[in-house]
Amino acid sequence: MTTNRDGLTSVEREKASVFHSWSAQNTLNPMMVRSAQGSTLTLEDGTTLLDFSSQLVNTNLGHQHPDVVAAIQAQAAQLCTIAPQHGYESRYRAAELILDHSFEGAAKVFFTNGGTEANEHAVRMARLHTGRHKVIAAYRSYHGATTMSINLTGDPRRWPNDLGSAGVVHFFGPFLYRSEYYASSPEEESARALASLEQTIRFEGPSTIAAIILETIPGTAGIMVPPPGFLAGVREICDRYGIVYIADEVMAGFGRTGAWFAYEHFGVTPDLVTFAKGVNSGYVPLGGVVLSETVAASFADRVYPGGLTYSGHPLACASAVATIEVMERDGVVEHARRLGDEVIRPTLAEMAERHPSMGDVRGLGVFFAIDLVTDRATKEPLAPYGSSSPAMNEVIAAARAEGLLIFANYNRLHVVPPCTISEAEVRDGLARLDRALAVADRFYTGS
Repeated sequence: MTTNRDGLTSVEREKASVFHSWSAQNTLNPMMVRSAQGSTLTLEDGTTLLDFSSQLVNTNLGHQHPDVVAAIQAQAAQLCTIAPQHGYESRYRAAELILDHSFEGAAKVFFTNGGTEANEHAVRMARLHTGRHKVIAAYRSYHGATTMSINLTGDPRRWPNDLGSAGVVHFFGPFLYRSEYYASSPEEESARALASLEQTIRFEGPSTIAAIILETIPGTAGIMVPPPGFLAGVREICDRYGIVYIADEVMAGFGRTGAWFAYEHFGVTPDLVTFAKGVNSGYVPLGGVVLSETVAASFADRVYPGGLTYSGHPLACASAVATIEVMERDGVVEHARRLGDEVIRPTLAEMAERHPSMGDVRGLGVFFAIDLVTDRATKEPLAPYGSSSPAMNEVIAAARAEGLLIFANYNRLHVVPPCTISEAEVRDGLARLDRALAVADRFYTGS
């Protein structure tokens, strides 16, 4: 049934025809975007916003990068689509470039349409490789929204979808600011989280566990940089029990942390790596799994029972090739690292001295989170876990009034602009955020 669209605004037409994700449909008021360029969005009413969210932390090269747009156009003129059982240049070139920047021993790339499917297939590969069923994941995590990946996820979006039958076991990963282990130092937090992980393995039965899947640096869950030794300890535990280590790099990969992949900061080598988002700045849906030689060998003479109609889609792979080549040519990874070290971290630290509501600041590269609290001593969050609050809504509105599009989740604001953003734009955005945080301070009740 169609409705009479005459006289409806664009927002009304959007709400009437589109079913939005993660939303109660009657409460929606979507921001209508006309265009975007670099780090700036232009709304239908002409308002411009500085994009400090990178949308869903995926436009690592910013909006409308001319080289990537041109690559998509050129590929469309030559070959728009082809079945995945065939070979074609843009796909093998994308795979080669991804492998060039992957861990020692990385052998193959399996392409998907996004991060959630990448995690689905990584788990399937691990289970088939080991002959085991269970997978261990962290509570503070997000791995996707399909049936398997939402069960892997630790955040509250899992609850309405948790079938309790997927063989997933959760544990508390390290997070010193809100430690579950009563730790007083990063070293204690690391050691106690590893002890908890190993105890979980012992009680679940090591011979039943196929994989441990961890976001190298959890993204949506709070950008908690793991303490020294934790990921190396995970690698050692996996080796000892014959467990596959899956590094979820969907959000943290491709320059976001100031490295090609976040695991490079910690000197570890995963068995499987999942990616999406920044691999082509989200211009065309694309994700994938990087397989180690050992896991790939399991399927050398054995059929892998999985695939996708659009696996390694030509337009997506062409955009990935262009994205990676731009990153190499323009030093995008190094730029992101410098912005984090020299601009974002010191500026946020200085802001925290003036804003009592900033309970904690943490991150790497262009991947930072601010924990907003009403009391630094008790660490009472400005919004409860799994929800928002009127206070957080006012802070977000204040940022919007400053012309700043910010990524918010529960009681946190995430500073995650494009990796290509200029230093001047970062400083401008942080100044806007500084002014907006005066609203958060009004809700502070601590001494």
